Amino acid sequence: MPLIMSQKSVAVVGAGIAGLASAIRLANQGLDVHLFERNSYTGGKMTVYEQDGFRFDAGPSLFTLPELVDELFKLSGKNPRDYFNYTKHHTACCYYWSNGKSISLTADQSENLHNIERVFGSKQARSAKEYFNHSKEKYELTAPYFLEKSLHRKSTFSNREVLKVIRKIPSLGIFRSLNALNGRYFESPELVQLFNRYATYNGSNPYRTPGIMQMINHLEHGIGTYLPIGGMHEIAKSLTKLAKEVGVNIHLNTPVNKVCVRDRRFHSLLINEEYIEFDSVLLNSDVHHTYAHLMEDKVPRPKRTLAQKPSTSALIFYWGIQQTFEQLDLHNIFFSKDYKQEFDSIESNDGFWLDPTIYVNISSKLEKNDAPEGCENWFVMVNVPPNTGQDWTVIREKTKASIIERLSHELKVNLEELIVTERVLDPVLIEKYTSSAGGALYGTSSDNQLSAFLRHPNKKLGQFSGLYFCGGSAHPGGGIPLCLHSAKLAADWCIEDLLKETKPRDVFESLKSV
Repeated sequence: MPLIMSQKSVAVVGAGIAGLASAIRLANQGLDVHLFERNSYTGGKMTVYEQDGFRFDAGPSLFTLPELVDELFKLSGKNPRDYFNYTKHHTACCYYWSNGKSISLTADQSENLHNIERVFGSKQARSAKEYFNHSKEKYELTAPYFLEKSLHRKSTFSNREVLKVIRKIPSLGIFRSLNALNGRYFESPELVQLFNRYATYNGSNPYRTPGIMQMINHLEHGIGTYLPIGGMHEIAKSLTKLAKEVGVNIHLNTPVNKVCVRDRRFHSLLINEEYIEFDSVLLNSDVHHTYAHLMEDKVPRPKRTLAQKPSTSALIFYWGIQQTFEQLDLHNIFFSKDYKQEFDSIESNDGFWLDPTIYVNISSKLEKNDAPEGCENWFVMVNVPPNTGQDWTVIREKTKASIIERLSHELKVNLEELIVTERVLDPVLIEKYTSSAGGALYGTSSDNQLSAFLRHPNKKLGQFSGLYFCGGSAHPGGGIPLCLHSAKLAADWCIEDLLKETKPRDVFESLKSV
C-alpha cells in the first residue's frame, strides 16, 4: 500500500451496497474515506421492515454469486464467516400458470430436465438441455469482459481473448429479442414465458431486450440461489460493520447538496452550506438524480445516456399471512395469461394491473423467526412502469384486488381474510427513499443492443477529472452482483488515477516522515 495514499481523501455519496463495497475497497488502499448517506440507515434499497411480529426484506430478495460479498471480507484480511453466512437453497423457483401447470426448477440440471420432461414432454426437455448449456456458455464467455471490466476503457479490448468474444457476437443473440431466441428453443408457450422472465431481472422487456440476456438463466439454474442467514438485509449490515472496521467514516442523515468543480476537477461536496474538499468523489446515486440535482450546470450532461428508457419499477405488498402454504417455496412466480399484453400494458402505462405476473417471496420458509408461528411473511411484487404522475392510490387498490383474486383461486383460500398486517411500496416511495428517477429499480432498461454501452461509465470522462460512478444505473447495471462489480470497477479506477497523480517528491516526503 503506497504510504502517500493515506494523505488522499475520497468521498463516497450513497451507502447502498455499491457505495459500501467501493468505500471498503478504497479504505483498504489507505485512503481517508468518507461515506455520506441522506437516510438514517445504510443499504439503500436493501433495507428491512418489521411490523406486528413479521420481518420483511424490503428490497432485493434474490441472492446469487455470494462469493462477491465474501471477496470484500477477504480483501480486508477478515474471515467472511465471522461476519456473514448464507445457505444455498435447493429450489431456485416455483412457477405457476393459470391453466393449472406448475413446475419447480433448481440448480441441478438433471433434476430440471426430469421436471421439464414430466410436465412438458421429452422433446422440450432436450431443448431445455441445449438451452441450459448455451446459457452457461454465454455467461462464461461474456461475464469476464462485459460485466467484470469496463466497456469504456481501451484496455478491455486490447487482448486476444476479448477479440474472440467480439467475433462471436452474431451467435450471442444480440440481434434478436430474448423472446424470439426462446421461441427458437421451445414450442411450449409456458417455457418461453418462463425463460422470458429473466429480462425482468434488469427491469427490461423480453420482447425488446437482446437474447444475450439468456445468460442470466445460468445464475439460478447453473450456479444456484442463496439466502443470507438472518435475511437479505444481513448483506448490508455485515458490510457496514466491515466498512467501519477498515476505517470508513460513515455519515448518516447527511444529504449532499452539490458536487463541485474547480480547475476542471471534482474537488468538493456542498453539505449543509459547507464545502468539504476531497481528492476524488465516487457517486453511488442514480445517474438521472445526479445530473438533475447534484451536478453543477457547467458540467456537460451525457445526453445519450440520460435519454435511455428507464427500467421498470415495482409495486410491492408486504403481507403478514395468518396461515402456512406447503405448496409454496422461498421464490414463487404466478404468470399472467398473456405476457406480451402485460408488457405492452406496462409500456403504454394502461391496464398493467389487470393480470400482472406475481412474484411471492417468503423468507420465513427458511428464516422461521421472520413470522409468528403458523404464519408467513409474504413479499408480493408486480412489475409496473416508473412513476410519471399516475394515481398510485387507485392503482394500488386495483392491483391488490387482481393479486388477491388470482392467488385466492390458485391456493383455494380467501386470501384477503388471511392478511393480518400490510405495508405497501410503490414507485413514488421508491423514488423518495432511494432517489432513483421515477422509482426505476435498475436505472435504465436493457431494451436495445447498445444499452450496455450507453450505461454511465464508472468514471466521468471528458474535460473534468476526479469523479467516479457505481451502482445500478452505472456500468454494468442493477442487481446485487452487478452492483458489486460496479463498485470494484469504480474504486479500482479511482485508486489507479490517484496513484498516477502522486508525485515522486510526495512519496519521498511521506517516507521521510515515517
